[in-house]
Amino acid sequence: MSLFIGLMSGTSLDGVDGVLVDFWAGATRTMAAAHVPFAPALRAELLALQTPGANEIEREALAANQLAIHYADCVTRLLGVADIKAADVRAVGAHGQTIRHRPELGYTRQSNNPALLAELCGIDVIADFRSRDVAAGGQGAPLVPAFHHSVFGAPGKTRVVANIGGIANISVLHGDGRVSGFDTGPGNVLMDGWIQRHQGQPYDANGAWAAGGREVPGLLARLLAEPYLALPAPKSTGRDLFHLTWLDAHLAAFPDAAPQDVMHTLTRYTAVTLADAIGRAAPAADAVYVCGGGAHNAQLQQALQTALGAQIALGTTDALGIPPQHVEALAFAWLAWRCQDRQPGNLPAVTGAAGERILGALYPR
Repeated sequence: MSLFIGLMSGTSLDGVDGVLVDFWAGATRTMAAAHVPFAPALRAELLALQTPGANEIEREALAANQLAIHYADCVTRLLGVADIKAADVRAVGAHGQTIRHRPELGYTRQSNNPALLAELCGIDVIADFRSRDVAAGGQGAPLVPAFHHSVFGAPGKTRVVANIGGIANISVLHGDGRVSGFDTGPGNVLMDGWIQRHQGQPYDANGAWAAGGREVPGLLARLLAEPYLALPAPKSTGRDLFHLTWLDAHLAAFPDAAPQDVMHTLTRYTAVTLADAIGRAAPAADAVYVCGGGAHNAQLQQALQTALGAQIALGTTDALGIPPQHVEALAFAWLAWRCQDRQPGNLPAVTGAAGERILGALYPR
């Protein structure tokens, strides 16, 4: 066996997703999966750290310690489910929690304490995957297209994998073997923030609240005028751009908009920006497969199918053998495997880096 653990905590800030996977003989076999929700105080602090604040260096360090404890909890659960000893796992790939992503300024920051994680779980930890790509002039994101190509690519078929987390990104797996991809814009980040503000819920379960609303006339067109959407790839984005303050600035022109109608419009915004990006990057796509939290939002899926048109088949990565909620954690287990084997993990055609690079920093057990 060649066992690795992948840990992912994404822009949605809902918690840690983890998988234990066997990469023996080139296969990808998931042996266990687990989810550890964030404690409310940690989620609130990680969200607050997205913007500058008082004493933020110490606050970030303390939050990173708590994050490592959550990661270690997830590792313990995975080992228990699979009945595997820590000594049998080659490495843990731990992405960390992105709190700043500014590749145009030459940096990206993922909060984490991989040294503490290695101490707690007794397994080699590989972390800080994005920095090497940024140092080589790349965006540092998205990093998942290389993994998507390895597990979802099919000769002669053009497939699009749409990851809808807090931010949405696409991987275009061209039938001739080429791979392209980029962040398309907001995934769940605006919808989650809006329903938290108005309903006190962390997310719109199955899109039920959005389904009861109507589009706010003129708002979608205003949101679609965001300059980021028209930028050519390579490109990446995050909460640094798409946040509720950004949304409030646009909503100032719509003072009478009902909150539920805004939610409906935000759901359409995510769907339309994804569909527009797919139309430009993969006009001959055979099918689109969704992963991430957005795959479980029926209203968003319906809006995406409408925006794509009936000629493009839409499904989830379940159809390709991997549950949507496991894909990103699997990707970081795969990147840890690539790092351990001294193989590159980035795709310069996607990130814009000067060349292929080995991604990640090793923290031995």
